[in-house]
Amino acid sequence: MKRPVRFPVSATLLRRLAYANIVANAAIVVTGGAVRLTASGLGCPTWPRCTDESYTATPEMGMHGVIEFGNRLLTFVLVLIAGATLLAALAHRPRRRGVVPLALAVVFGIVAQAVIGGITVRTQLHPSIVGIHFVVSMLLLLVAYALWRRTAEPDGPKIPLVPPALRTLTWLTVVASAAVIIIGVAVTGSGPHAGDADAIRNGLDPQTISQVHADLVFLLVGLTVGLWLALRAVGAPAHTVRAAGMLLLVELAQGLIGFVQYFTNLPALLVGAHMLGSCLVWLATLAVLWSTRERRPAEVAPDPAAAPAEEPVPAAA
Repeated sequence: MKRPVRFPVSATLLRRLAYANIVANAAIVVTGGAVRLTASGLGCPTWPRCTDESYTATPEMGMHGVIEFGNRLLTFVLVLIAGATLLAALAHRPRRRGVVPLALAVVFGIVAQAVIGGITVRTQLHPSIVGIHFVVSMLLLLVAYALWRRTAEPDGPKIPLVPPALRTLTWLTVVASAAVIIIGVAVTGSGPHAGDADAIRNGLDPQTISQVHADLVFLLVGLTVGLWLALRAVGAPAHTVRAAGMLLLVELAQGLIGFVQYFTNLPALLVGAHMLGSCLVWLATLAVLWSTRERRPAEVAPDPAAAPAEEPVPAAA
């Protein structure tokens, strides 16, 4: 009986596919922002069809239909990348623990996002659903990042690289980063870029919620500065210090874009750059979290069935 033919998948290919999931999921956040910023959110007024009679945009729908339908097509690209990653994870040997479940989670997450996108259209771009759509994108980036990092790690236990107090400070920074993103969604829901002229807003006062968002940004930057200085003070690994420094730089750039867009009445181009910045801040935050620990190779347990080594026979006197 012939053995089934297996197609070997290298660790490099698996890691590149996992990284492609990060890039693709960040890219669709930006293109989704373009849909909203060009008022094309209802360019395809129904789902899963683009119109009641057609799955694709029609010439009568104009540029808005093209933009919205193009963004929908990108979902299939994400599915292809995620599916290829899952197949590569299944074929890769030796298979690392946790890689396949993470790859499967990315696939299901993208499918869930497509459904949430459909609900967004059917609810006429309700700001709460639009916000959920964005938050789920951030969760997908988290899973995709975890998958990418896991493909390069051994299967041993996690070993902390910094003292417990700094691990706590790191987690506080992660929580603050997530809070900034969530409140940023509320700010967006109160602003002018609704995706369609007739879409409702969340009813929050834009100035008040923007101030809350800015206060959280200041908190996040303060925590990051403290973390960076503390890591340097305790002699943390160089890559951990660099990750905290990079997070700080990304936060400052994102903050600058945020202030400029606020005081220039939210031009679409800057709002789009701010959405990309949200992805970069989140990924930089995750990089800091992962840099504070590492996995060591798993110890190979001795085989109980193996015969004990013979003791050397003492030489005759």
